[in-house]
Amino acid sequence: MPRITAANNAAQRAETRRRILTAFGELLFTHGLPGLTMTDVARHAGVGRTAVYNYYADMEQLLIAYALHETERFLGDLRESLAALPNPVDRLALYVRAQVEDLSRRHLPPGPAMAAVLSPASFAKLADHVGELNLLLQDILRDGITAGYLPPTDVSQLAKLIHGTLSSSAARGNTANGVEPDEVEERLVQTVRFIQLGAGARFDDDGRPARLA
Repeated sequence: MPRITAANNAAQRAETRRRILTAFGELLFTHGLPGLTMTDVARHAGVGRTAVYNYYADMEQLLIAYALHETERFLGDLRESLAALPNPVDRLALYVRAQVEDLSRRHLPPGPAMAAVLSPASFAKLADHVGELNLLLQDILRDGITAGYLPPTDVSQLAKLIHGTLSSSAARGNTANGVEPDEVEERLVQTVRFIQLGAGARFDDDGRPARLA
């Protein structure tokens, strides 16, 4: 029998975690959190129920692990994409689009509902990661103000307003509910432009961001 090396064992554990988190995310999207059990996750992941408990003691740990994993993934991808855009108004558009698409793809409960199902310590851990998104948006807005593309404003308050709009605009499962992809895209385009204009951005006749006079 071949000896299992530490590297192979670590890779196997990482793959099991990935399968569990992937299964959990898929079940959240299709069924939602109420009534979801560790047994459901194990069955969907194709692993034993005991294996799930080897990594996560209960549904709260699994929920927070999934939320943190998704937030970290999203932040990494978003920062890389934003770095390729020099104009802050274009970066704001990318941020809005990415947020709406990500919120529509996942099925995490909204903030207040998460606070109701998580312990204060777990919710605070998640809030720290969500706070990174807020800081990223604030940086985009500050860059826009500094470069003359956005008017001076209370960046913290504006970021809160934008995130509130994003949460309400994320239409989870629109395509599955019979809404055509073209219509979903049109709504997203309208949301992006609504937030850009609400932040004070202006555009030239060709639709390019223009510095304020």
